[in-house]
Amino acid sequence: MDRKETHVRENESLEQRRAHEHLDADQLAESMPANGRNRKRENRRKTNRLWLWLGVLVLIFILLYWLFTIGIFEDLAGYFNG
Repeated sequence: MDRKETHVRENESLEQRRAHEHLDADQLAESMPANGRNRKRENRRKTNRLWLWLGVLVLIFILLYWLFTIGIFEDLAGYFNG
């Protein structure tokens, strides 16, 4: 193989690399909105789970407070002697 053939092959491989890099950039640009949507869905799921657990904790607090107040009112009314 002489120098000219080597030079032509190097140029061809360089062009192929550039085309491949350009293709990767296009694919990356197309996938960015999809990645953004996926991240938004995942964050929404996490937020929904947090709100759900907050609601559960509030309901438990209300139940315990209700049970506590029933006991106090029963003691004040003299309903339960024990």
